[in-house]
Amino acid sequence: MKRSSSKRILGATLGFLVIASIAGFLLGFPQRFQSQSDSDPSDVQPTPASDVSSSNPANGRPQLNPLPTAEAVWECEVVVVGGSLGGVAAAAHAMQSGATTCLIELAPWLGGQISAQAVSAIDESLTMRAEQNFSQSWFKFKDLIEQQPVTLPEWTNLPQPQKVADINRCWVGTLCFPPRAGAMAAEQLLQSSMQQAPGSRWQTSTAFKGAEFDQTGTEITAIYAVQRVSEDSRYVPQGRFSQEIADWYSWSDSEAFSKIPLRLQAPAGKRLIVIDATDTGELVGWADIPHRLGSEARATTGEANASERDNPACTQAFTYPFAIALHDDQGESLRSLAQVQPEYSREEHRREFALEGFPVFSGRSFFHYRRIVSTTRNDPFTTTPAPGDITMVNWNRGNDWTWMNPPLILTDAELDGSGQRQNWLGGISPIALKHAENHALLFAQWLMETQSQPDFPLAYLSGADAPMGTVSGLSMVPYIREGRRILGRQAYGQDEFMMRESDLRMDQAGGREFGETAIAITHYDIDIHGCRYRNWEPSWEAGSAPAREFKVRPVVIPLESLIPQGVDNLIIGSKGIAVTHIVNALTRIHHSEWSIGAAAGSTAGWLVTQAQPTLTPAQIPQQHMPELQQHFLDQGLRLDW
Repeated sequence: MKRSSSKRILGATLGFLVIASIAGFLLGFPQRFQSQSDSDPSDVQPTPASDVSSSNPANGRPQLNPLPTAEAVWECEVVVVGGSLGGVAAAAHAMQSGATTCLIELAPWLGGQISAQAVSAIDESLTMRAEQNFSQSWFKFKDLIEQQPVTLPEWTNLPQPQKVADINRCWVGTLCFPPRAGAMAAEQLLQSSMQQAPGSRWQTSTAFKGAEFDQTGTEITAIYAVQRVSEDSRYVPQGRFSQEIADWYSWSDSEAFSKIPLRLQAPAGKRLIVIDATDTGELVGWADIPHRLGSEARATTGEANASERDNPACTQAFTYPFAIALHDDQGESLRSLAQVQPEYSREEHRREFALEGFPVFSGRSFFHYRRIVSTTRNDPFTTTPAPGDITMVNWNRGNDWTWMNPPLILTDAELDGSGQRQNWLGGISPIALKHAENHALLFAQWLMETQSQPDFPLAYLSGADAPMGTVSGLSMVPYIREGRRILGRQAYGQDEFMMRESDLRMDQAGGREFGETAIAITHYDIDIHGCRYRNWEPSWEAGSAPAREFKVRPVVIPLESLIPQGVDNLIIGSKGIAVTHIVNALTRIHHSEWSIGAAAGSTAGWLVTQAQPTLTPAQIPQQHMPELQQHFLDQGLRLDW
């Protein structure tokens, strides 16, 4: 039975949704829905519905209109928007600091790129692996993943369940695992961290909708969200996010879900710190906080390998990972994939596919690269996979979606034109999502048709019990490498601080030392997954910027890169820190994102439990870095090489 409050919401929002759907058609928003959720939040005294205009002339920030009555109010000292890998790290370290923390996540699983985005194969710097100079926080989380139980199909012929450590053997890194194990580890980490912050809570299947600001527009006073509760206990995500996104964000009930409007705010007499840990910078985009999007010109950043022009459409390629197995399914999965009907022709998609000289099965191969189940745990560099082995596919010349027809992430002008400032629907293009979904499915079909061998039959895995946990077999949501990146405040010789290419490279002059305000260290290739237009007009990608890690200096991330302009109680906890498009190619990887999120959560926790009540994140570098850095060390974080 539907909830009566949702019926009220439906009536209140129907007029807006009609208008938004018309604008959305022009920008790539679908007009039909479908979606998912978990358990109900506990009952708390609701806040009254707001009757607001579309913008607040007093503080210049957007306002939700209409704003339904909140059915529940969560009281938290720290609010984490987004349960990405960085968001999980942020929430865990905020709780470990003693701060009552709340986290909301759109997808059904916590963990972002290690779970719902299905990049469950850890990329790390070879240099850092050799020196083992990761933080204890990162080591402990990887250990937790290794201990997760995994239930595998009968055709693997393994006793059930297996631990991740018993089936882990790939060559991209030292830890590859089924995505569900990443989600379980994230949940367990939050459960254990909550012991130090009773009253904390988190909820998956919950969409960010917007925020409330004080009269100055510089302080967030509340976060609004909508939780979806499935009408069917057997519900399985479609793995077609382009079809699900509208319903996942909508205030209104649908055939699939009842909706619960939420308000997250500070307890009486307490301060609120908010962390944006979404992959696209949703809060940053909705609230119109200064940021950059896409590739930048040399004239903009001064970087030697930047492009000739700014291009906000040129964010790094995004990907829908999937899983294939060495298993003879009698052609069932291939017949299913043959039913895909793309908007662009199959031939146009297939021209993009290549294995780039890698063998398919033997030795350092395509299949071994991100193998998430090894039934024999044999050497991924010299042997062949065994029947029952499963690999996760995230391949540059395969399921990467590089085309900007249309771009994935909406610009400020597009957000204004679509009405999303008043009724947030994710700030991304469902048309771009749909093209990427079809591209991934067609790559899977191409692999089945061209790479299967009599002794190595390939099967595409889909359904509730398959690794992705979706009907389609694609990840629940895409792996998004780059979203909105904030502009920082004045620091390190810049009026609008951003980490730049020269801060990374050994072979360029002008690199700055960030040790005084260090909050994390990292290292990796400058690994840009580029963009292009369908008709091959100039993309203005930073095509000469990629570099192997031996050209990259030890990278120190300063606190200033996490602090946006214009808002005094917001910290960035994921990919959206103040870096250029080129630097994002390094700071987006697993370890970097974890380190950023952990630092954001530790900073937020320190602010609400140890700092002076009026101290803001932007004031910390002036005189409080030694105290904060000691807190980081106490939290098991690492600040030097």
